[in-house]
Amino acid sequence: MAIGPKLEFRQSQQLVMTPQLMQAIKLLQLSNVDLIAHVNSELESNPFLERDDSPDGAGPAVETSHSENTPETDSSPAEMQEGDWLNNELETTPEAISSNLDSELSNVFPDDNGEHQSVDPVQQKADNWQAPSHSTSSGASDYNLEAFVAAEISLSEHLQEQLGFVLTNPADVLVAHQLIDCIDENGYLRIDGAEMSERLGVSGQDLERVILALQGLDPVGVFARDLSECLKLQLKEKDRYDPAMQALVENIELLALHDLVKLKRICKVDDEDLKDMILEIKELNPKPGAAFNTEITQPIVPDAFVRPASDGGWTVELNTESLPKVLVSQSYYSEISQGSKNDKELAYFTDSLQTANWLVKSLDQRARTILKVSSEIVRQQDGFLTYGVQHLRPMNLRVVADAIGMHESTVSRVTSNKYIATPRGIFELKYFFSAAIASSEGGESHSAESVRYRVKQLIDAEDPKKILSDDALVKILKDDGVDIARRTVAKYREALKIPSSVQRRREKKSLT
Repeated sequence: MAIGPKLEFRQSQQLVMTPQLMQAIKLLQLSNVDLIAHVNSELESNPFLERDDSPDGAGPAVETSHSENTPETDSSPAEMQEGDWLNNELETTPEAISSNLDSELSNVFPDDNGEHQSVDPVQQKADNWQAPSHSTSSGASDYNLEAFVAAEISLSEHLQEQLGFVLTNPADVLVAHQLIDCIDENGYLRIDGAEMSERLGVSGQDLERVILALQGLDPVGVFARDLSECLKLQLKEKDRYDPAMQALVENIELLALHDLVKLKRICKVDDEDLKDMILEIKELNPKPGAAFNTEITQPIVPDAFVRPASDGGWTVELNTESLPKVLVSQSYYSEISQGSKNDKELAYFTDSLQTANWLVKSLDQRARTILKVSSEIVRQQDGFLTYGVQHLRPMNLRVVADAIGMHESTVSRVTSNKYIATPRGIFELKYFFSAAIASSEGGESHSAESVRYRVKQLIDAEDPKKILSDDALVKILKDDGVDIARRTVAKYREALKIPSSVQRRREKKSLT
């Protein structure tokens, strides 16, 4: 067999990720907030993109109405006198005033003895009006209501304003400023004392002395190192830190476990006194600094709406208010491309126009894909919309992808960070995808979400005298046709933040 070089031609197909295709895929998985930010960035960089704020997409319509009985330019003398009185020149000389009043100034103004000082009308207006006036015809945009709203003060600023009342030594004040920067949003001081002493160059006794002084600031409980110390500071402020309460605070973890028998023995009190002490603890604030946390939570904006249809089905429509609307200015491209002086400018204009056209096409394709996926999810989960979460069907990405003729990765991107508003609330699209749990009777499988809801229902309705263990929950669910393991029930219970049967028994016993 001869060995030598040769030429071969082969024909094959492969997927090439062009920049436009990568942009379209990226737009699919963006949320509404991220999508608006991306479009705003494109509007700033691309000269051929325009924002379309009109409801019908044809640009804002300007309507002008004229009354036949009202002249357009002429105004009556009364209207001119009433509307333009601020622009009239005022007679300020003594002779003019005396002529208008038909009397001497000394007769009209006896306190001034007829003396008159020349006053500049413009300066008088400026002195009388310290702030700019806003006429009703200027529109609401000229009136900034936020200028009258007091600025929100942070926890750090609130504490720094009080330093002068508890510390006078300049060195202690510097240490206090460093400690204020170390507290978290709840007001706790999460530091290592030895490391902080070495970093600030102070002794451990001086650092502790400054911390004790700062613990007297408002709100009560700040600069505590842990929950027990926070509660201790608040109880001391109320003069309720007696030996029994001290024992309770030092063993606060037993209260979390509802181990009241051990707490009674440690605190040396009876049931009634322990119950009163627990009520006092519950009235305290475990997060004293949280009141200054002014972080604004962004509301969820649904991408689609589901409404009942007249034929008994469901209607799915997009939330057009949340979708950015952009237009491509072909006329502007034609205007400036004709005046381009070199090929480099023309290439830039052509590339920008192609990018603008692709963005508009990608936005339209994104909206159509979201609507198609949402409609299929609603069709699959009709029982959930009609009867509730206990009728949520098990469903995966492949079921939806096969039904609408798309790839699973596309459905996964569409359902990420997308929400749908239903008559039962607003849900993320991924909420409707749930694992299947086999039926003990060999029938249709159950959704993991519906089983989790069933576990919560059983625990909420349990008898305080007969707390349901995980084994008991497994038996009840199997009687209902759900084949589930004990560890799965425990996992669902922990995901719902429901304590174990032992803790629930202690908790409900303490409430009786």
